[in-house]
Amino acid sequence: MESQLDPMKDDLPLMANTNYMLVRHYVLDLDVDFKSKVIQGIIVLFFETGSHYLKTSSSGKECCQSQFDETCKVKPCEPCYMPMTTVSACSPKLEYNDFAVCGKGEEDTSDKNGNHSNEAQASGISSSKDICDIQNHGNEDFLLVLDCCDLSVLKVEEVDVAAVSGIEKFTRSAQLTDVSKELENLSNQIVHELVTLPADRWKEQLYYFTRCSQAPGCGELLFTTGTWSLEIRKSGVQTPTDFPHAIRIWYKTKPEGRSVTWTTDQSGRPCVYTMGSPINNRALFPCQEPPIALSTWQASVRTAADFVVLMSGENSAEPVQLQEGIMSWYYYVTMPMPASTFTIAVGCWQEVKQQGFTAAIQTNTKFSLPSSQADFRWHEEICGHVEYPCRFQDPAARLEAVIPYRVFTPHCLMECCEEYLLQLIPQCLSAAYTTLGTHPFSRLDVLIVPSNFSSLGMASPHIIFLSQSVLSGGSQLCGTRLCHEIAHAWFGLAIGARDWTEEWLSEGFATFLEDVFWAKAQQLSHDEVKGLQELKALLRWRRLRDEVQNSEEELQVLRPKKESTGETSESGASIVKHGLKAEKVFMQVHYLKGYFLLRSLARTIGEASYLSSLRKFVHKFHGQLVLSQDFLCMLLEDIPEQKESGLTAESIFQNWLDTSGIPKPLLEERETWKESRLVQQVSGEVTKWIRTNQMMRKSGKKKRRLDEVVFQKLLPDQLVLLLESLLEVKTLCPRILQCLEKTYHLREQDAEVRHRWCELIVKHKYVPGYEDVEKFLREDQAMGVYLYGELMVNEDVKQQELAHKCFAAAREHMDASSAKVVAEMLF
Repeated sequence: MESQLDPMKDDLPLMANTNYMLVRHYVLDLDVDFKSKVIQGIIVLFFETGSHYLKTSSSGKECCQSQFDETCKVKPCEPCYMPMTTVSACSPKLEYNDFAVCGKGEEDTSDKNGNHSNEAQASGISSSKDICDIQNHGNEDFLLVLDCCDLSVLKVEEVDVAAVSGIEKFTRSAQLTDVSKELENLSNQIVHELVTLPADRWKEQLYYFTRCSQAPGCGELLFTTGTWSLEIRKSGVQTPTDFPHAIRIWYKTKPEGRSVTWTTDQSGRPCVYTMGSPINNRALFPCQEPPIALSTWQASVRTAADFVVLMSGENSAEPVQLQEGIMSWYYYVTMPMPASTFTIAVGCWQEVKQQGFTAAIQTNTKFSLPSSQADFRWHEEICGHVEYPCRFQDPAARLEAVIPYRVFTPHCLMECCEEYLLQLIPQCLSAAYTTLGTHPFSRLDVLIVPSNFSSLGMASPHIIFLSQSVLSGGSQLCGTRLCHEIAHAWFGLAIGARDWTEEWLSEGFATFLEDVFWAKAQQLSHDEVKGLQELKALLRWRRLRDEVQNSEEELQVLRPKKESTGETSESGASIVKHGLKAEKVFMQVHYLKGYFLLRSLARTIGEASYLSSLRKFVHKFHGQLVLSQDFLCMLLEDIPEQKESGLTAESIFQNWLDTSGIPKPLLEERETWKESRLVQQVSGEVTKWIRTNQMMRKSGKKKRRLDEVVFQKLLPDQLVLLLESLLEVKTLCPRILQCLEKTYHLREQDAEVRHRWCELIVKHKYVPGYEDVEKFLREDQAMGVYLYGELMVNEDVKQQELAHKCFAAAREHMDASSAKVVAEMLF
């Protein structure tokens, strides 16, 4: 495949041949070096033979071993609904503290491009294309393909797990599984038994994963690195079954690698973190990127004593001093998830604590099951996922409304976090529990990331990143964004999309649920909720309308692969359509159209019934990967009476998921929101401002008294609508803009309001406000990208100078996608 891919195209290749071999566990042992801006160390991968290979080999069919041969017949990937097994209730987890994974780094033998290989010298095979051509004959060595980019791979070897003391108990058993019996290689038998241990033996499993990762090597493996992949083979091994199921890779990242960003925090201290790159984690460690490769992991990370290591992990790691000035941090997860969800952040973070408040909350986390869950008892049923220590089967976890949480931030933002964020977290967690039930994850860290973060937030297992932009201007933006990211624990993490092009299954649900959670967190009345949600719907409608008018049609489709969604090649490799398109990072069509679809369904069947169906969906599919039809079919089964009115999965695909533009059902609903009391209130204020502006323009230089006009106090979302409406006015005089700022204290509002204020400044060339624009572009990079375009389009010299000045100051630390989009606007 790699030889046929153009890396300049905007589709993201997923190269791993997961249908032949599937990673079940990663052990990482890493050093973080801020001087060289490199993360280096060892990763050990534990595999199982892929289900597709087992099926085809047992039927006597020859398997295509090319990682992605365009001539191979494309077929749907195997269903991710693993055989149901009884999951034992979780017992309190006793941690194995700070396992050290030994191994010395190898000398860097990279070429001038940073690519490494021992393949060419050993075998004379010089390129991926040659390997593909040879393998298609079916007579040569099996090739393991991992997703890998921007990494220097130094050495790959087979791990002799059979040499681990005490490991023989896994092969002495007379009850070896059938799969293990078929594995002639003793080490592969051990690995299979280890990765399939029952959930109640998770501590023992982690212990032996660590021991095995320290085992000696038993032979180097041949490898080549390409633009998007790491290809590994063992001479003479022609099948996945016989290929080593435990391999160790020595590697190091590159300073320019696209999976992590090296920058400084708001206090000027160095830090590094995974920022949700379009290429995911393949530039952090070699892995299998396709969502089907659900795996667990454990990681030991060493760095200087001044730094704190935060990571996706079930445990709240405590650092252990290895030597003077060096600390080690250890994290693990026991719930299998895609490698793309792995997250790390290393910096001089400070934990935010509020004495008396946190302690009171943390001791009051157990509640009876929400009354809204009384309509079913799905927690008493067997889970449908592959076996792991599942919180849905743990009676104590099912009663935990507020999971343990911590807040970390650069030192200079501690007061801001203490003022709003710390109080909001338990309210939002409790609201989420009341809505959906059991929290899928056992704890939560919240980190305020550096100002170059390109989004308002990002959720990963056990950790949420928030932009500093959510901290100013009151609790509204902070609370709603926190609710959005908390919703991803259920939709996006515990339940993932089987095909990454169906982003709406994550973002649409989180956008819909943020409104539900935030309303519960504020304890609003029914009428207050209705008014606020109608106002929010109108604002989102306006955003969707603008995006549809100003984006490519093919990027507006929620299910771009239509009936082919979820399909992969024979090997399991595939592509993410438009996955590398820089501007796609800033598009919200998947959030907005997904939200409006879910809102439409809730209105059709009634919100109470709809939320009940969501809870049922969570209990049925947590720990699994889904496609759109899984959700729609389950929902429609619960409301058979709707079929008579034409509500079918096919009609939803046609109207909402498979077409560009504004969905037809949405066009019929938009007028109703304008009748909302909150919207009407804004309309009245807009009229006052337009009238006052007209009078001022007519009076010329004669000053009219503005205090004769009484303007009403507005909510943050009302202010956004007011400013958006005034942006549609052709000309506003400087005195009106000055009065607007003074009346609503716009410089002190949240980032959503200030963004619209900056747009007004730019449109009307309001020079006294240019400092506000400069500050916004510097401190609110998650939202300021398209302001650069507005500064340039006016063809005003001062505005263009401002754009170039701000970009020059921010470019070095700016997110790569943001920098590319802004550069195209400016140059």
